[in-house]
Amino acid sequence: MMRNPWKAALAITTAAALATGAAACSSGGSASGDTQSDAGQSGTSAGVDDGTELTMWSRAPLEKQAKAAVEAYNASHQNQVKLEILPNDDVEGKLGAAVQSDSLPDILAGDVVRIPYWAQQGVFQDLTDRINSLPNKDDLQQGHIDAGTVDGVEYTLPFVTDISVMVWNKDLYEKAGLDPDKGPTSVEEFVEQAKAVAALDEDGVSGTYVPGQCGGCDAFMYFPMIWASGGEVISADGTSAELASDSAKSVFDALKSLVDTPNGVGAGSKDETGATWTAPFENGKVGVMPYPYTAVTGLFDTASFDIGVSGIPGVGGNQSTFLGGDAIGISKSSKNVDQAWDFISWLMTDEAQQEVFADNNDTASNLSVLADGYKDADPRTLAANATIKDGRTPAAINYNEAFNASGSPWQVLFQNAVFGDGTSLQADNDAISAILGQ
Repeated sequence: MMRNPWKAALAITTAAALATGAAACSSGGSASGDTQSDAGQSGTSAGVDDGTELTMWSRAPLEKQAKAAVEAYNASHQNQVKLEILPNDDVEGKLGAAVQSDSLPDILAGDVVRIPYWAQQGVFQDLTDRINSLPNKDDLQQGHIDAGTVDGVEYTLPFVTDISVMVWNKDLYEKAGLDPDKGPTSVEEFVEQAKAVAALDEDGVSGTYVPGQCGGCDAFMYFPMIWASGGEVISADGTSAELASDSAKSVFDALKSLVDTPNGVGAGSKDETGATWTAPFENGKVGVMPYPYTAVTGLFDTASFDIGVSGIPGVGGNQSTFLGGDAIGISKSSKNVDQAWDFISWLMTDEAQQEVFADNNDTASNLSVLADGYKDADPRTLAANATIKDGRTPAAINYNEAFNASGSPWQVLFQNAVFGDGTSLQADNDAISAILGQ
């Protein structure tokens, strides 16, 4: 049985197109009758800027970065991109309906962990030749390219690189007798520092906050702890879970020790679905926690307390990060492929990466800009950027069902390991593998 509501519709749509011999779409300036693949590969690496109106979808969590990119492009090009921001929970449903009716936008950005499935199902145009023709391809963040590569065909490039970092409330650290300039460099220090803040016993203040019912949040926050501890979370081929390892168990046990500590985790942690998971820290009520960097940059000038930023540590040391965010491609529905490519290829340039991301204290996807474009940046941005070399992006076709979906087997494993007695860890890990292996 197909587990995704739009998969059957996509199969029907694709079969109908093949049966009628209809071309998916032709790109601007290309000869009529091109196949989808031909449309995706036609044109030049520079694209076409001729005043075409382009449509684009992006997710609400990355609205700030998407708007910055579109506004910068529209101000300097004849083409104009019309951006639609989709609520995160509505993306799959809207995408499914658009796949069925062949009405996807020209440009489509999506959660990088969902990209492998979308690419496999033919949602995007083949951009292999175009991507390989980029003069700075080797400088681009490879994780988001790999996520959109199926059987050697490349469909996506990096759009927004969101990374997970450790953040701490320097004001609460001072009250707790901790050095406000030194965040945790190991999981052991994370627990120690969180317990010190918890011991303040201030109303509503907790050592950390754990979004217990948000599988995507917990993967983003705690997978890096496992990686930094020397463990893996899924196999290299993405078909089995490795979350019953000693490294993973050490991380779960550390979190459980905070759950069992008075004020160790914030009220509501066990039932937090992700709708408000960043709010407790934003409101100054949490000592230390992993956090999305795209969310914390907005607090630098608005929070009522000082914020520290570092990499997410492992057991005994080291650091890692979840290379998340969104990848971007041209949809199979686009009739303006050359023009859409003009936007995407422009966004990959050093100049655009500097203007759109680096100058706004966001994380560039261009490695040369990461190295050279932050000389006047906030020191916390430099600390965040330093984690990227140690970062990972888990890739699996069925990642969403195994980890992000409500009630996913990962969510069950996390609840049992952190809020329960942890005795079902191996069985829960096997349940994740069963989904990944389908």
